[in-house]
Amino acid sequence: MSDTTELDAHPLCQVARVLTWGALVLFAYGALSWLVARPWFALTTLEVKTPVAHVTEAQIRLVAERRVRGTFFTVDLERVRESLEKLPWVREARVERRWPDTLVVSLVEHVPLARWNDEALVDREGGVFVAAVSGKLPRLWGPEDASADVVTAFLRLSQTLAPLGFKIDELRLSPRRAWRMRLDSGMQIALGRDHTDARLARFVALYPRLFGPTQAADGTPVVAVAPRAIDLRYPDGFAVRMPDNRQPASFAPRPPVASPLPSTT
Repeated sequence: MSDTTELDAHPLCQVARVLTWGALVLFAYGALSWLVARPWFALTTLEVKTPVAHVTEAQIRLVAERRVRGTFFTVDLERVRESLEKLPWVREARVERRWPDTLVVSLVEHVPLARWNDEALVDREGGVFVAAVSGKLPRLWGPEDASADVVTAFLRLSQTLAPLGFKIDELRLSPRRAWRMRLDSGMQIALGRDHTDARLARFVALYPRLFGPTQAADGTPVVAVAPRAIDLRYPDGFAVRMPDNRQPASFAPRPPVASPLPSTT
């Protein structure tokens, strides 16, 4: 009889042990939750680790006041980070804790490259953001999902034009993927859809011979009659429209080739 009683009591002991440990774990968890929520671990300091040019300290502190909830242990860092990245000039944010009461913020700001579709700005990576800027910037236009393509083309075509000292004031990509640009001199250039880099490179190479040099040897701009519009959408050449309907100049003469020295033998 006693053996049967001991066998029946053994499973009951195991259940009691499990319940006891479960109660202890729940108690410990509750005690720990109560402890970390105490004001002893409150966040009292906000430190901006990286220098910023456009985001103000007041904007960062406003986000902190609205989004920082909890203590050193319970604050939701992801929520704070997402709120900071909604500020106009913030491209990327990182938020960390530093014992015992500090929240450390690191920000990467957008660097505007150009205006985008007349309603936003775009950076060199093609990131579109809305912010206020007073300086003069080039204007880029294109389909909403093509900002990276337009920025890449702008940087590439700008390098092609650099030997002439020309700068792109406006670059457009149509819904049919055709390119058109306006230079800072007012010159309009139609590039079309295909072989745009080769067509522009050919134009740049021929420009000094057709219209004269654009810069002196010391880099000083040369004032000359420049074409008003160029159409590069031809396989073997381009069309030119000059101001006041005048005719383009003929090819500038090639520089004289030095004669070889006479032989002394």
